[in-house]
Amino acid sequence: MASMTIRKIDDQFKIRLRVRAAANGHSMEEEARDILRRALSGQDQEPFNLAARIRARVAAVGGVTLALPPREPIREPPDIGG
Repeated sequence: MASMTIRKIDDQFKIRLRVRAAANGHSMEEEARDILRRALSGQDQEPFNLAARIRARVAAVGGVTLALPPREPIREPPDIGG
């Protein structure tokens, strides 16, 4: 295995890496390897799209058809002047 040294990293990035590593139970070195491994795995991930995921889940059961009520004119606002 090869080794690598990364110089001139912002202090804030280093702090965030340390916190992230601690949250995942890793050393900073292992966390950095994991980040690089996922970023360079060759799998181009699609951006997260919540609406598309919900639509795909609902489509499996046939979706939902809602009856829309008829439209009516806007009512007059209430008189709160007393």
